[in-house]
Amino acid sequence: MKIFLTGGAGFIGSHLSESLLEQGHSVVCLDNFDDFYNRSIKERNISSFKNNPEFRLVEGDIRDVDLLSKLFAENGFALIVHLAAKAGVRPSVEDPQEYFEVNINGTINILENANKYGVKKMIFASSSSVYGNNEKVPFAETDFVDHPISPYAASKKSGELLCYTYHSLYDMDISCLRFFTVYGPRQRPDLAIHKFTRLILEDKPIPVYGDGSFKRDFTYVDDTISGINQAIKNLKNFNVYNFGNSRTISVLEMIKELEESLNKKAIIDFKEQQPGDVQLTYADITKSKKEIGYNPQFNFKLGIQNFVNWIKGQ
Repeated sequence: MKIFLTGGAGFIGSHLSESLLEQGHSVVCLDNFDDFYNRSIKERNISSFKNNPEFRLVEGDIRDVDLLSKLFAENGFALIVHLAAKAGVRPSVEDPQEYFEVNINGTINILENANKYGVKKMIFASSSSVYGNNEKVPFAETDFVDHPISPYAASKKSGELLCYTYHSLYDMDISCLRFFTVYGPRQRPDLAIHKFTRLILEDKPIPVYGDGSFKRDFTYVDDTISGINQAIKNLKNFNVYNFGNSRTISVLEMIKELEESLNKKAIIDFKEQQPGDVQLTYADITKSKKEIGYNPQFNFKLGIQNFVNWIKGQ
C-alpha cells in the first residue's frame, strides 16, 4: 500500500515510517524540517531507513498547495497519515496565527487533495490537549471538548471538526487519534522528559512550572505506533480514539523516575505556572481497546529506562 505520511521525519513520524516500511508498505514522507529544533535531529531520525527504495522523503510544507497537488496527482495514495503540525502548547500562545495557518489551513489542504484525488482513508493526529481542564476523569471521547485553553488545542479540535466535515460530505473513512504525552527514543528536545534528562546530566537546574503536582498520562512511543497500526487496520467511518496509558504520573514523580534511571539527583527550579498548561491528562482507553485493539504494554519505569539508554547512546 502506498501511504502519504506528513511529518514523517519527526519523533512519532519517524517511528511510524520505520514500522510501515517493515510491514512492506511504500511511504512518501512530507516534512518541512521546521526550525523549531535543529534539522539534524530529524535527519538522524530517518537515517536508518532513508535509503530504503520504498521510502521517499519530500522536503516541503503542507501549506504549499501546488506541491501537495503534484504529490497526490503522481502517487495514487491509498491512505493518508497526517501527523504534520506546529507543535507545542506554550509557543502557540505566543504565535497563534502561525499555528492556525499550519494546523488548520494545512489540514484543509490535505483534505481537499484527498477528495480531489479520491483518497478515501485518513488518520489524523489529534491531541489530549483538546480536553482542556476537563473536570471528569478519565477523559473519554464522548466528553465535551469545546473549552480548549491554548491555540494549539483549539487548532487540533478544529482539525477534528474538519475531518468530520469531509467524512460527512465525501464519505471518507477518517480516525482522529488523541495522543497523550508520547515519550521515548527520538522524543523532541523541547519536551519535558528529554529536556529534564539532559539538564540532569549537565548538572543544570530543571524548570518546574507550578508546584510539580501537574499529572500527565505518559504513553510510550512503541505503544503509540502499535495503536496507529491498529487504527489503520480498522479504519472505517469517522471515529475519535484516545491513545494513552490510562495512568497518571506527576511532574515530581517523573523527575524521581529520571533520577533513579540516571542515578543522579536533579536540581529543581520552581517557577510560576505557564498559560495554556492543563493540570491533568488521563485517558479512558475503553473505546480504543474495544474497537481497534489498542493495548499499551509499556509501564513508565521501563519506558523511562529505554529513553535514558537512548540518550546515553547519542
